[in-house]
Amino acid sequence: MIATALGLDFGTTNSVVALAGAGEAPEMVEFAGPETTSAVFRSALCFWEDGGVQVEAGPWAIAEYLEYPEGSRFLQSFKSVAASSAFEHASVFDKRLRFEELGRTFLRKLVEHSGGRLDHRPERIVVGRPIEYAGSRPDSMLARERYDAMFAGFGAEIHYVYEPIGAAFSYAKRLSDPATLLVADFGGGTSDFSVVRVDAPGAARRCTALGHAGIGIAGDRFDYRILDQLVMPMLGKGSAYRSFDKILEIPGGYFSDFGDWSRLALMRNRRTLEALHKLQRSAEDPAAIGRMIAIIENELGYRLYDAVGKLKRALSGVAQAEFRFEGGGIKIATEVQREQFEGWIAPELAKIEATVDRALAASGVGEAGIDRVFLTGGSSLIPAVREIFVRRFGENRIGSGGELTSIAHGLAMVAQEDDIAAWAS
Repeated sequence: MIATALGLDFGTTNSVVALAGAGEAPEMVEFAGPETTSAVFRSALCFWEDGGVQVEAGPWAIAEYLEYPEGSRFLQSFKSVAASSAFEHASVFDKRLRFEELGRTFLRKLVEHSGGRLDHRPERIVVGRPIEYAGSRPDSMLARERYDAMFAGFGAEIHYVYEPIGAAFSYAKRLSDPATLLVADFGGGTSDFSVVRVDAPGAARRCTALGHAGIGIAGDRFDYRILDQLVMPMLGKGSAYRSFDKILEIPGGYFSDFGDWSRLALMRNRRTLEALHKLQRSAEDPAAIGRMIAIIENELGYRLYDAVGKLKRALSGVAQAEFRFEGGGIKIATEVQREQFEGWIAPELAKIEATVDRALAASGVGEAGIDRVFLTGGSSLIPAVREIFVRRFGENRIGSGGELTSIAHGLAMVAQEDDIAAWAS
């Protein structure tokens, strides 16, 4: 099939692609990875040296990293720095790679692993974008410039559409009657909400956006809370160091960077490691700083990330699960209750719920005016996240499914629209 439309959900944690021919329903592109075939392609890059700098992406990046972690540079969640003016480049061996260079490398490998499905570029490509980018002071104009540079040459015609709008188009296929829909999309870096009016099948314009709101809080922030409780105290958080005749708390910036997957890999640079070694010499608990250094130098970030992710996913299905991690002088095996985790993420849940309020206010639709709620994205499976919507809208109005693929599927449908300008953002 020669596709005329492509929907790309370029995600913080995972990326997904859907293709559609003229008048055809979108189909997901599947990638035959080292272990399994899946439509989900991990948003990760791994660099290593072998007669020059080599690179892999997706599940192949993970496989390369696991084979030789000490000699690799593993980057994940790099989408999180798209809107950050503080990020200039990632140091990869003797190269300095800007965001758009990382992005183009990622896209090139994604195409290579598509089994030929992406060899023929479609006439129109719709790329999902968050309503609000991740980061403390996100610069949306900077993110657009970087996205434009990243996707230049990827297709003849590139458009950007809010990610929950893609999910709304996908979910609308299930509806036979008109409805006002609240879409809640929980990604790795952002949580986005759109209120959409869906008309009956056959309408000239099936979906009409009424209002949006987003916040740079999602799965990665939940991961940080787990790290903060279970790992950071063993790395020196809350302890002190001596500076001349003063006793000072170890700067929190080290722990903020360590707990952000998009910045953890970037800590493996000469300046940061020299500063940490200097801090270790004056620290009251030098062994703790040594453990942080060991995790950074030995590229153990992915293994730590994987352990955190396993705990988070397990607690979505059971009331108690074990967190287990060993490496860099740390050995942790501890049981965690779901209610503990929910307490750790309570501040984020409150901010997410306030963002739902902003989306409803922007749309001019009250809770009673919402007919259906569609939850999508991996973090929508967390019981405490789902409970926000069950409590406010009732179980009978909640819909879910296709948590990792609905956005790309819907974006391809948007790409088939005659008046795509109505959806561009």
